Amino acid sequence: MNEEPDDAERGETRRTFLRRGAVGVGSLALGALLAEEGLGLQAQSSASMASRSPHFPGRAKHVIYLHMAGSPSQLDLFEPKPRLTQYDGQPAPAELVAGERFAFIRGEPKLLASPYTFARHGESGAELSELLPHTADVADEIAIVRSMHTTQFNHAPAQLLLNTGFERIGRPSMGSWLTYGLGTENRDLPGFVVLLSGKYGPSGGHSCWSSGFLPTAYQGVRFRSQGDPVLFLSNPEGMDTVSRRRALDAVQALNEKRLDELGDPEIATRIAQYELAYRMQSSVPELLEIDQEPEEVRELYGIEPGQVSFANNCLLARRLVERGVRFVQLYHWGWDSHGTNPGDDIVTSLKERCLETDRACAALVTDLKRRGLLDETLIVWGGEFGRTPMNEERNGSKFLGRDHHPHAFTIWLAGGGVRPGVTVGATDELGYHVTQDPVSVHDLHATMLHLLGFDHERLTYRSQGRDFRLTDVAGVVVDKLLA
Repeated sequence: MNEEPDDAERGETRRTFLRRGAVGVGSLALGALLAEEGLGLQAQSSASMASRSPHFPGRAKHVIYLHMAGSPSQLDLFEPKPRLTQYDGQPAPAELVAGERFAFIRGEPKLLASPYTFARHGESGAELSELLPHTADVADEIAIVRSMHTTQFNHAPAQLLLNTGFERIGRPSMGSWLTYGLGTENRDLPGFVVLLSGKYGPSGGHSCWSSGFLPTAYQGVRFRSQGDPVLFLSNPEGMDTVSRRRALDAVQALNEKRLDELGDPEIATRIAQYELAYRMQSSVPELLEIDQEPEEVRELYGIEPGQVSFANNCLLARRLVERGVRFVQLYHWGWDSHGTNPGDDIVTSLKERCLETDRACAALVTDLKRRGLLDETLIVWGGEFGRTPMNEERNGSKFLGRDHHPHAFTIWLAGGGVRPGVTVGATDELGYHVTQDPVSVHDLHATMLHLLGFDHERLTYRSQGRDFRLTDVAGVVVDKLLA
């Protein structure tokens, strides 16, 4: 039997194979960028490229994901339930909660009516709470999904599942998958930017915007509203721009030498990130000057110059997609309405969160539309799970609040090929279980990728001997959401 010649007999070592092969699939998106820097990384095979380039023309080119960390109460914002009003304060049906695991509810839970009124809005007749007057103004622009469900009922794993398609750390986030698939439109800004507001960040931490096993060039870059917009972006004390450039050139030469020796894709990523950081020293400060926007625009969003706020971040998100950033994710903390005190109940706290966000969310839809950007920008709003139809009453608390609820919650979407003015899905008369058009987290991801031009089953990355995808082994496109 003839034996295959080894690498040496072919005049090719494993090192030269790796180098000639462009250091793996991670180099694809880096190729164009690094070519500009004279690194000349080569493209992969057409078969590899086919798994990453859009598979068909997508309506959306950018995503702005508005994550309400802690999870808003769908029953107080989007789902009026007359039966809850009728049976307010009465024990929940035993068959409904038998064998159920709750995060905090103990004993025999009692049903809780919403303290807020609902009304229909727009030609679509979307039913919205009095807490969302500005969202009501754009009711005909958004698609409401009342039938979301998840497998997780604690914040960190539920946020990880929503952001990465898996409930444990280690997988790439949806923003990383998108920038891996589409690349960047602006060589002076990251493809994936994260903005935080509220007292704390999400419970899932940085893993919510991690690149996981994808090259780190695709991880989310957090922009801050105070101090340096990106940590360590400014020149160190005593170093001017010329000195900084010379230092970067020297480091780049060393990294190129190491790349040539080892063929490690992370070295190529490091080179690209150093160069991007250098260019961001000029591009980011101008980007963040939201106080230079016209007064009418600042009034529309309700921005607070010099403050950290969700409104400021919404306006910044518009400026980012305007400049070609692919994925902008906003996290706003404080929606965990358990009802243990006024700081986390549905009477005081929920109203405060809506006051902080409702106006800016509607402004984002309006502003993008009048600039001609809404058709190519997908907006998604929602939390990681829902809230129970029962009052939590933890330790006998008299404040009104709801426990975590994975079986049903509500999100809304707008722009980017989404069918406007529709309401998809329904729950039972108490809002406990989905009864029509269930939409899982994987279904949401599959639909988002479809709107961006990707077959979610074909956008893959090989790691540890298998092909991974954002939707894991599940997910179907929700056709009722497509325009």
